[in-house]
Amino acid sequence: MTSRTRTLGALAGLLSALIVVFYPSDPGAQGDPPPMDPHGHGRVGVYLTSYALTKIEVVEGIFAAQKSGKIDTVVINVKNMHGELTYDSAVPLATEIGASTGRLDLRALVPVLRQRGFYVIARQVLFYDPLLGRHLGAPEDWIAVDNAIATEYNLAIAEEVASLGFDELQFDYIRYADVGSLEPAYEERYAAVDRFLAEARRRLAGRISLSADLFGRVLWPWNERRIDPIAQSLEEMSTHLDYVSPMVYPSHYAEQAYRDDPYRVVTEALLSGKARVSASYRPFLQAFDLALPAGMSLETYIREQIRAAKAAGADGYLFWHPACEYDVLYRALD
Repeated sequence: MTSRTRTLGALAGLLSALIVVFYPSDPGAQGDPPPMDPHGHGRVGVYLTSYALTKIEVVEGIFAAQKSGKIDTVVINVKNMHGELTYDSAVPLATEIGASTGRLDLRALVPVLRQRGFYVIARQVLFYDPLLGRHLGAPEDWIAVDNAIATEYNLAIAEEVASLGFDELQFDYIRYADVGSLEPAYEERYAAVDRFLAEARRRLAGRISLSADLFGRVLWPWNERRIDPIAQSLEEMSTHLDYVSPMVYPSHYAEQAYRDDPYRVVTEALLSGKARVSASYRPFLQAFDLALPAGMSLETYIREQIRAAKAAGADGYLFWHPACEYDVLYRALD
């Protein structure tokens, strides 16, 4: 880790610590997130990078939205797409490869968020890891799910994160790279993903809830044929998870009819998944303005996705904006 990186990390850590100082707790809070809907999970939340949590306007936004009943959940990066751990990790390999940043003091921050009524999810990116890839001499940033070093490294991080006070651990990039054709030649890949999740469940049982982000296409019936190079199986993965979070972003579909109809995309995807597997589906919905239909505002676009998620029986939903800019979302949630 360079001196510049250490300096930036220290400054960011000081900024995140201000949350603890200036927002220690809500006097009306009960010390824990509000109880779940007795009929399900029912959480509504937003994704936050570690950098977003150092910005006072973002923090004020989530607190105001939670206080007004619009959200009750935050998803915080603990390991991101750069391979960085956003907290001060004691995992030896994280120190060796310069992954531990200390940017956030999660042992202090997570209890504060929970005291203020948030359900707090840790997001851990797994097998897309530039730092670990360079350490292993991998030709690219993707590492195979059956790589023993990568598997043990990520499981060690997961166990450490489970000790930080989070309510849930959410795996992302639990897959192979999205390259190659659709063909019946990926059984070993599917088996590797299943083994990883089974071991994660074994090690973390009783300590923290588990979820995973899945490609939206995993919900469709053709996924049962196990021909997708990313090797995400709805039937197998759901057996190890408490919550399934398919990323059903309408902008990511090739078909224009779907891109122009956010309600249809979300409804059909979720109903397709539910027809195959009984699971707690808590989708990630699109809060960014990519490929909006002509004449449709982002606010309307978000509301159509919410309406669809409710109609399809989603067990809550999460929102993704890469820059964590949620002002439009909060208006849509009025």
